Amino acid sequence: MTRQLAEATTDPQGPDQGRTAPPRRRFSVPLKPAVLLVVMALTVPVLLAIIDINYRSTDRVVRDHATALVERFRSEAIDDIVGEFDHLTGQIATAAELGHQEPAFFADDRALSYLFRVLEHSPTVLNVYVGLQDGSFRQARRIGDPSQPVLGQVPPEGTRYAYRLVEPKAGAPVQDRYIFLDAHQTELGEVSEPSRYDPRQRAWYRQAVAAGGTLTTDPELFWALGLVGFSVAAPFGPDDRLSGVVAVDVTLDRFSNYLAENPLSPNSVSYLLDENGNVLAASDGTSVYGSANEAVHLRHVADVGNRLVALAYANRPVTGSAEVYPFSQDGRDYLVGLTDFGARFGKPWRLLVVTPLSDFTATLSRHNRQMVTFGLCAVAVQLFLIYLIASRVAAPLRGLSAKVKRIRSLEPADDLPVVHSSVREIAALSHAIETLDIAVQAFARFVPVGLVRQLLTSEQRLEVGGQSKFLTIFFSDMEGFSTLAEKMASRELLDRISTMLELVSKSVHQEQGTIDKFVGDGVMAFWGAPAPLEDHAWHACVAALRLQHVLGQLNETWRDADAPQMRLRVGIHSDAVLVGNVGSRERMSYTVLGDGVNIAARLETLNKEYGTLICISQDTFREAGDRLCVRPVDEVSLKGRRARTTVYELLGVEGAEPELRPSTEAIELARLTRHAFDALTAGDREAALAGYRAVLALRPHDPVAQVQIARLSTRDTFQIAGLSHEQH
Repeated sequence: MTRQLAEATTDPQGPDQGRTAPPRRRFSVPLKPAVLLVVMALTVPVLLAIIDINYRSTDRVVRDHATALVERFRSEAIDDIVGEFDHLTGQIATAAELGHQEPAFFADDRALSYLFRVLEHSPTVLNVYVGLQDGSFRQARRIGDPSQPVLGQVPPEGTRYAYRLVEPKAGAPVQDRYIFLDAHQTELGEVSEPSRYDPRQRAWYRQAVAAGGTLTTDPELFWALGLVGFSVAAPFGPDDRLSGVVAVDVTLDRFSNYLAENPLSPNSVSYLLDENGNVLAASDGTSVYGSANEAVHLRHVADVGNRLVALAYANRPVTGSAEVYPFSQDGRDYLVGLTDFGARFGKPWRLLVVTPLSDFTATLSRHNRQMVTFGLCAVAVQLFLIYLIASRVAAPLRGLSAKVKRIRSLEPADDLPVVHSSVREIAALSHAIETLDIAVQAFARFVPVGLVRQLLTSEQRLEVGGQSKFLTIFFSDMEGFSTLAEKMASRELLDRISTMLELVSKSVHQEQGTIDKFVGDGVMAFWGAPAPLEDHAWHACVAALRLQHVLGQLNETWRDADAPQMRLRVGIHSDAVLVGNVGSRERMSYTVLGDGVNIAARLETLNKEYGTLICISQDTFREAGDRLCVRPVDEVSLKGRRARTTVYELLGVEGAEPELRPSTEAIELARLTRHAFDALTAGDREAALAGYRAVLALRPHDPVAQVQIARLSTRDTFQIAGLSHEQH
């Protein structure tokens, strides 16, 4: 079909909603990590806040409770120690009263059984004894370590107690006797040696006599045992006459044992101090006593080796005698209690208690750890469930995203499964995307694919307008359509035309061209818009040659089936034209307008006059360069142009697949035709005739040579530089 087109229009609709689309967000995250991060951001801080609030409130209660326990422990420990001394004082007062009533009772061995009973019923007492005015001394004592020698001799096996007797006799040396007893007061043996021991010279005796009543001595050395302790003593005698002093000994290690056996908490330490801070007893066994002869040297709390206790004591408040105060060391918190015994005891002693706060908060810390563990496990389970839910949601969204990517690239998405989801919104989105896929695919069949792809990937919306660009325009048309319509059934003809148009579309798209429109069996296309393209003239020529090659192969198939063959004429021209959206807001077309479109259409029709298949303009030949193998067809004058323009037949192209490269015959044909055409344009009729006859010798039925020879053979129509006819 011969046609002359001055403009091209297409029919796709595109609403002009605004000039630009909203800017894309450059940063995005996948759905599942985003959901998990949001849940963690909302859940974990709340969990930590609950744990912190609970910990703070519970910690406050525990601290108050711990302070109360420290205060109660101080009070009870002091009451126990003072009570023990009161008990001892009561026993000594009873024994002294017995001496008042019967002074002779302690002058013989009857007193030993009494002293033993006092010792037996007082577990903290080491010795119970009486010293008389005549220098005699009777004592009931415990044997703590049976392996410890007494007067150079190890006590017999089973020894638990001992009687000690010092009985001065006139004219005889004083003997110090030890009678060893078992738990039932059975004698197991005896040891003695001369002694100069005189009870009247001992501090407990002298201080009791000086006091005139019951008293507790300062720390002293029990030289016979090598121990340091206190004595509770009271004088006795009838009618204010002194007969002797009865006393009990309590060693400092007895107080250390008491403090160790009655701790405030598993890791607490308790110290019994005098008014100067010297250690009298300690629950951790760090109280070491020094002595020089009979002098006792107590060590200060700062020198016993327990740095924690020393620092706690050094940080005591400067005011008040009974205090519970906090103390921190090495990142751990402690409660410290420091209390005076008070006036009723009669000694300026103090009780120091240092206990780690963790002993009271251990349960709290364990509960908090359990709560944190439970909370983290709950969060982990929650995140896992949310992960599963997010996966169920993200999976169809990924499928929809993949389908949208296919739609954006104008690739078929038929191989992707239809997304089904129980989530109403996702199901609606899936239906919308399926509809979008159908719409875009349909849209791409009516609108240039390049334009559709540009609209899908750019941020600009459709609007009426265009711009001038240098493009290459392509026209194709089927040769002998009327004849084919008479020979073939309508259905078969339609199938044949559809096949041919499909070939044209594939060839154009393969070379990055843009299909403008289909007009019956004809196609209009262009290169260089909407996306810029280098060597657009060359790409157009490659597309035309590939189309003719594939159509030739198809014709071979049709020839085997005794079906009519098809020929396709192509015209290609490169020129500056107006390209853009033409129409109105409601209906517009992306097309090219201008004189260059008319020239490309006219070049297509020239094929019918010269029997060629692909005619290209001199502008296209100039743009594509030496990569094209062409031969000049004629020099014509086209409407709208004053100067004549040379029309070329395209024979092959370099730089493409091998089957599109020019054959040796085509190269020779181009050379011979060029010589003949040069003679024709130079006005040398004979040389031109000879040249075209040479072409016929190479290709006997060459239509171009036949047309030119027919013209040259008529002398009347031959004019130098005027061989070509006017084309309109």
